[in-house]
Amino acid sequence: MRNMSFSLTVEQMRNRTKTVTRRLGWKFLNPSDLIQPVIKGQGLKRGERVQKIGTPILIVSTHPEQIKHISQEDVRKEGFPNWTPKQFVHFFCQHNHCEPNTIVNVIEFEFQENTR
Repeated sequence: MRNMSFSLTVEQMRNRTKTVTRRLGWKFLNPSDLIQPVIKGQGLKRGERVQKIGTPILIVSTHPEQIKHISQEDVRKEGFPNWTPKQFVHFFCQHNHCEPNTIVNVIEFEFQENTR
């Protein structure tokens, strides 16, 4: 099972208020894939370990979309209910060093109960 970092939205993942994520990569994902959310997956210093965030998530759907086309509903699903789409686009582009017309992979997921 692959790990996916949620370093900018750890609280949203812990609170399970996030059910959609936008990524510049991850185009290989398919519905029914299981992914383990983690705080940080790369750039770990010597002795640091991957910290899981809860149980795995199940990928429900993926599709490409320009980041600037995010809806208010999807901003809420991203875990930012009080933000506007414009605020989210600015946040995303600033942290991912991209432009509003960048095509991203929109990944919808569901939280799974304890899986062994």
